[in-house]
Amino acid sequence: MTATLRPYLNAVRATLQAALCLENFSSQVVERHNKPEVEVRSSKELLLQPVVISRNDKEKVLIEGSINSVRVSIAVKQADEIEKILCHKFMRFMMMRAENFFILRRKPVEGYDISFLITNFHTEQMYKHKLVDFVIHFMEEIDKEISEMKLSVNARARIVAEEFLKNTHYTKNPAKRFSTVTAGCHVLLLMRRPQMSLSNKQHSCLA
Repeated sequence: MTATLRPYLNAVRATLQAALCLENFSSQVVERHNKPEVEVRSSKELLLQPVVISRNDKEKVLIEGSINSVRVSIAVKQADEIEKILCHKFMRFMMMRAENFFILRRKPVEGYDISFLITNFHTEQMYKHKLVDFVIHFMEEIDKEISEMKLSVNARARIVAEEFLKNTHYTKNPAKRFSTVTAGCHVLLLMRRPQMSLSNKQHSCLA
């Protein structure tokens, strides 16, 4: 963890620990219903003031609390177009498997890349400090994952470009050259799909 990242994560950790003081609370509008108040927003008196913790313009965390649930939304740093594509693909990959993460929301809050929803049932079934550790660990690792995928894509692009230029240089037949160009473009399009990998540590944080 870098020296500049530590205060940012410490602030997020302290805010999460304070916000995760949740309790079971039935709906005041519908009888025998128990819904996350941070989502339904039916009673304003049950909602806490949202907190935004920002490292810079592109990295920030929104923590919305209520009496029985907390919603955590994270904006990930995206320096260029490649990182935007990789981040979008990676988040989509995770959100399609939200049931495996229990607290992951299938759709992020507008303006953020990924959202987690923690209810009082989660804090009753899981260790509270483990839930906080999972969110912090995710924030630590996501930049590293995207950087590694970006390096992998650039390396593969360099190899493909070299082979592509070799084949187009030595191919005199126009028909063969067209097929080579088509194959090269197809490979470049396939490279836009990053290889997703989930570490065992991310799963164990929720166990």
